[in-house]
Amino acid sequence: MYISTLLAKSKNQVIRACNGQEAIELVSKYKNINLVLMDIKMPVMDGFEALKRIRTISPQLPVIAQTAYALPEDERKICKAGFDGYITKPIIKEKLIETINKILK
Repeated sequence: MYISTLLAKSKNQVIRACNGQEAIELVSKYKNINLVLMDIKMPVMDGFEALKRIRTISPQLPVIAQTAYALPEDERKICKAGFDGYITKPIIKEKLIETINKILK
């Protein structure tokens, strides 16, 4: 919800999923998704498993991890899993926009 508010003034439509399974279903349903912001810790299915499944549906779709875990080993694990970017919580609007713009260029 917070991210939707942050991105409300952008030209992009925000579609929200409540868990990893819903994210997979949305990526399958909407073929015009340009970017996924994925929380690592979610109910039903975590971000790592959801990313694996999204990659089978849309291998080139950029996925940015969101996490409260900010230790260097956490960042390495996220990068090794295949996320295209990484932002830590609390999410700072400027950092979020910078990360999105960097990946979408």
